[in-house]
Amino acid sequence: MTILSLDHVQLAMPPGREAEARAFYAGTLGLAEVAKPATLAARGGCWFESGGVKVHLGVEESFAPARKAHPAFLVADLEAFKRRLADAGIPTRDDEPLPGYARTFVSDPFGNRIELMQRVAA
Repeated sequence: MTILSLDHVQLAMPPGREAEARAFYAGTLGLAEVAKPATLAARGGCWFESGGVKVHLGVEESFAPARKAHPAFLVADLEAFKRRLADAGIPTRDDEPLPGYARTFVSDPFGNRIELMQRVAA
Protein backbone atom coordinates (compact mmCIF):
# COMPACT_ATOMS: atom_id res chain seq x y z
CA MET A 1 0.00 0.00 0.00
CA THR A 2 1.33 3.39 -1.02
CA ILE A 3 -0.19 6.87 -0.89
CA LEU A 4 0.40 8.33 -4.34
CA SER A 5 -0.47 12.01 -3.94
CA LEU A 6 -2.85 14.48 -2.40
CA ASP A 7 -6.06 14.78 -4.43
CA HIS A 8 -7.70 17.81 -2.76
CA VAL A 9 -8.00 19.84 0.41
CA GLN A 10 -11.41 20.29 2.02
CA LEU A 11 -12.11 23.37 4.11
CA ALA A 12 -15.34 24.18 5.91
CA MET A 13 -17.48 27.25 5.45
CA PRO A 14 -20.73 28.53 6.99
CA PRO A 15 -24.01 27.96 5.15
CA GLY A 16 -25.11 30.40 2.47
CA ARG A 17 -21.78 32.19 1.91
CA GLU A 18 -20.77 30.73 -1.45
CA ALA A 19 -20.53 34.21 -3.04
CA GLU A 20 -17.81 35.16 -0.54
CA ALA A 21 -15.98 31.90 -1.22
CA ARG A 22 -16.08 32.60 -4.96
CA ALA A 23 -14.87 36.19 -4.50
CA PHE A 24 -11.87 35.03 -2.44
CA TYR A 25 -10.84 31.71 -3.97
CA ALA A 26 -11.61 32.56 -7.61
CA GLY A 27 -11.46 36.36 -7.60
CA THR A 28 -8.51 36.97 -5.30
CA LEU A 29 -6.50 33.74 -5.35
CA GLY A 30 -7.24 33.02 -9.02
CA LEU A 31 -8.48 29.44 -8.67
CA ALA A 32 -11.11 28.43 -11.22
CA GLU A 33 -14.45 27.26 -9.89
CA VAL A 34 -15.46 23.79 -11.08
CA ALA A 35 -18.92 22.31 -10.88
CA LYS A 36 -19.59 19.98 -8.00
CA PRO A 37 -21.00 16.60 -8.98
CA ALA A 38 -24.78 16.67 -9.15
CA THR A 39 -24.97 14.18 -6.27
CA LEU A 40 -23.17 16.68 -3.98
CA ALA A 41 -24.39 20.06 -5.30
CA ALA A 42 -27.45 20.23 -3.04
CA ARG A 43 -25.17 20.25 0.02
CA GLY A 44 -23.91 23.73 -0.85
CA GLY A 45 -20.32 24.86 -0.90
CA CYS A 46 -18.10 25.12 -3.96
CA TRP A 47 -14.98 23.60 -5.50
CA PHE A 48 -11.95 25.31 -7.05
CA GLU A 49 -8.96 24.09 -9.08
CA SER A 50 -5.78 25.36 -10.69
CA GLY A 51 -3.30 22.92 -12.16
CA GLY A 52 -2.85 20.20 -9.57
CA VAL A 53 -4.37 22.28 -6.74
CA LYS A 54 -7.93 21.36 -5.73
CA VAL A 55 -9.79 23.08 -2.89
CA HIS A 56 -13.26 21.98 -1.84
CA LEU A 57 -15.33 24.25 0.41
CA GLY A 58 -18.00 22.28 2.23
CA VAL A 59 -20.83 23.70 4.29
CA GLU A 60 -20.71 22.94 7.99
CA GLU A 61 -23.77 23.93 10.03
CA SER A 62 -21.83 24.38 13.28
CA PHE A 63 -18.91 26.05 11.49
CA ALA A 64 -15.68 26.96 13.31
CA PRO A 65 -12.72 28.22 11.26
CA ALA A 66 -9.47 26.27 11.02
CA ARG A 67 -7.08 28.72 12.68
CA LYS A 68 -4.06 26.42 13.00
CA ALA A 69 -4.62 23.61 10.48
CA HIS A 70 -4.20 24.97 6.95
CA PRO A 71 -3.34 24.27 3.34
CA ALA A 72 -0.13 25.78 2.01
CA PHE A 73 -0.20 26.92 -1.62
CA LEU A 74 3.06 27.23 -3.53
CA VAL A 75 3.07 30.46 -5.56
CA ALA A 76 5.43 31.85 -8.20
CA ASP A 77 5.52 35.44 -6.88
CA LEU A 78 4.70 35.88 -3.20
CA GLU A 79 5.13 39.68 -3.27
CA ALA A 80 2.65 39.98 -6.16
CA PHE A 81 0.13 37.90 -4.17
CA LYS A 82 0.66 40.07 -1.11
CA ARG A 83 0.01 43.22 -3.20
CA ARG A 84 -3.14 41.65 -4.71
CA LEU A 85 -4.40 40.76 -1.24
CA ALA A 86 -3.58 44.25 0.11
CA ASP A 87 -5.40 45.84 -2.84
CA ALA A 88 -8.44 43.72 -1.92
CA GLY A 89 -8.20 44.89 1.71
CA ILE A 90 -7.12 41.45 2.94
CA PRO A 91 -4.30 41.53 5.50
CA THR A 92 -1.40 39.08 5.40
CA ARG A 93 0.79 37.90 8.27
CA ASP A 94 4.42 37.12 7.50
CA ASP A 95 6.08 34.37 9.46
CA GLU A 96 9.59 33.11 9.93
CA PRO A 97 10.93 31.83 6.63
CA LEU A 98 11.44 28.11 6.28
CA PRO A 99 14.68 26.93 4.67
CA GLY A 100 14.23 27.56 0.95
CA TYR A 101 10.85 29.34 1.27
CA ALA A 102 9.39 32.78 1.91
CA ARG A 103 5.87 32.61 3.29
CA THR A 104 2.88 34.53 4.52
CA PHE A 105 -0.50 33.68 5.99
CA VAL A 106 -3.93 34.99 5.11
CA SER A 107 -7.43 34.17 6.30
CA ASP A 108 -10.24 33.35 3.91
CA PRO A 109 -13.57 35.20 4.44
CA PHE A 110 -14.56 32.64 7.06
CA GLY A 111 -11.38 32.79 9.16
CA ASN A 112 -9.71 29.64 7.77
CA ARG A 113 -5.92 29.96 7.75
CA ILE A 114 -4.19 29.78 4.34
CA GLU A 115 -0.41 29.75 3.85
CA LEU A 116 1.20 31.10 0.67
CA MET A 117 4.79 30.00 0.02
CA GLN A 118 7.42 30.81 -2.61
CA ARG A 119 10.60 28.87 -3.20
CA VAL A 120 13.69 31.03 -2.76
CA ALA A 121 17.41 30.39 -3.01
CA ALA A 122 18.60 28.89 0.27
